Amino acid sequence: MSIQNIDEKNIPNALQYIDKEGVPPRNKSTTYDLVSEDGKRYPPKYVIAVAKHFANGSDISTDGYSTAEANNFFKSHGFTIETKQQEKSELTTKEKDENKKASEATVQEKLDRFSLTLIESKNLIFRGAPGTGKSYLAKKIAAYIISNGKVGDYTDLSDEQKKQVEFVQFHPNYDYSDFVEGLRPRVNDDGSMGFELQDGIFKKFVARARKNFEDSQKLEEDIKREMSAQESLEEFFSSIKFGEDKFRTINGKEFIIADVDDARIYISIPENAKANKLQLNMDEVRKMLESGQEFDSVGRVREFFGKRFATQSHSYDLAIYKEVIDRAKESTASKAETKQTEQKKYIFIIDEINRGEISKIFGELFFAIDPGYRGKAGEISTQYANLNADPNNKFYIPENVYIIGTMNDIDRSVDSFDFAMRRRFRFVELRADECLEMLDVLEDKVKTEAINRMVALNENIASVEDLNESYQIGASYFLKLKTLTFDQLWTDYLQPLLQEYVRGMHDEESLMHEFAKAYGYQNPSVGRVDEAAQDQG
Repeated sequence: MSIQNIDEKNIPNALQYIDKEGVPPRNKSTTYDLVSEDGKRYPPKYVIAVAKHFANGSDISTDGYSTAEANNFFKSHGFTIETKQQEKSELTTKEKDENKKASEATVQEKLDRFSLTLIESKNLIFRGAPGTGKSYLAKKIAAYIISNGKVGDYTDLSDEQKKQVEFVQFHPNYDYSDFVEGLRPRVNDDGSMGFELQDGIFKKFVARARKNFEDSQKLEEDIKREMSAQESLEEFFSSIKFGEDKFRTINGKEFIIADVDDARIYISIPENAKANKLQLNMDEVRKMLESGQEFDSVGRVREFFGKRFATQSHSYDLAIYKEVIDRAKESTASKAETKQTEQKKYIFIIDEINRGEISKIFGELFFAIDPGYRGKAGEISTQYANLNADPNNKFYIPENVYIIGTMNDIDRSVDSFDFAMRRRFRFVELRADECLEMLDVLEDKVKTEAINRMVALNENIASVEDLNESYQIGASYFLKLKTLTFDQLWTDYLQPLLQEYVRGMHDEESLMHEFAKAYGYQNPSVGRVDEAAQDQG
């Protein structure tokens, strides 16, 4: 229990404080009251928070303990806890506005707190009971950080901002080739089947973040040279006819540019009977253009790339470089505006992170994702580095990348979560009542009843000896009330889940009876078996 160093003498002081200062709207209880000897009613969790303040000098906060823990503390010390009487009248418009403002303030505080936690830690995992809103909160935090606190919903981000967020869900068949890189089938020009190296979702995401990070470190003149080089390349490739126009190397060897993509230039060499196709690295030509140097021989190209010996591709790099330069001289000056690149934050969300085989998925990235080795200090060669366009290009995760994972504590695959990965993440537990604001989409009456039933059921679950808070029911289950009744939610979702929890326990039937009673499921057949057994006895 998180309630420590509190005894009965702290409670009267807390009650006097509350009588004088009142209860903040966000701390008002919706389900239970602590009833004093003179009949006054107080929210149990808030009384504990104030009592802890008087006992320990701590801030007045209800974080760190549940309603059930607060109620059990009071009951064990002889205090009276009663269920609140439901208000029969509708809330006034003013009361609704106050409740809405209180809820928004709580959400704002939560986003501020967890956003700061992620920024400080780089890698964060939300853990807790099923349905506590871990994925929901992860997306809200991502939107909040990306928008600099302007929005708290992913759908409100612009298309450009959404490129700074990626979401993936792990499963048992997910592997390294899906996440980092791997060989994928490709149909060649002649119709034959081959394989090519393709980046996985995480590596592609990191490439976007890395470009932004590196661009933000560049001077304006460097950016101008890069933009000019890119414009020259685009103008050149848009002006030629692929597969038709012929070019020559410095030695007079004829070749044709068949196609291009972001990474490669595909050329055909008709005079070469043995190897008439070659793939050039687009970055090599781009770097030559960006350098501002003049290249008049293959030797100069070799020296520029720091090679002891010239390769076949250097002759064609030089030929294309010269063609681009010649055509650029004839074109008008660059029209693009140059300005310093703003460094942005990129957030990668891994849902159900513990359901995948972590070691197999991350491979050698264990080192690179360590918060202490972000940037070039943590650069590594990936598994297929020798097949990359530039084998010497190392992979690293820049400072502007943040990772959020989610996991259910009771998932059977939790035990397989790699310990080497555990120490690279900060774990934050979410209680079942952490994200109640997600129920704001329900009608007021339905929302209030849903919270009441959820709290009552969860207290019952936590009281079972072999269960704990990790088995409680989160708010996201109650979102189904948009289309279901409370009874349908019980029979179709909650009851099957709880039956799995208690399967094999000696009092399985009576536990399910108590769960149904706490939830408020009114089934005439519930309890008949026990009553019949008692009659026969």
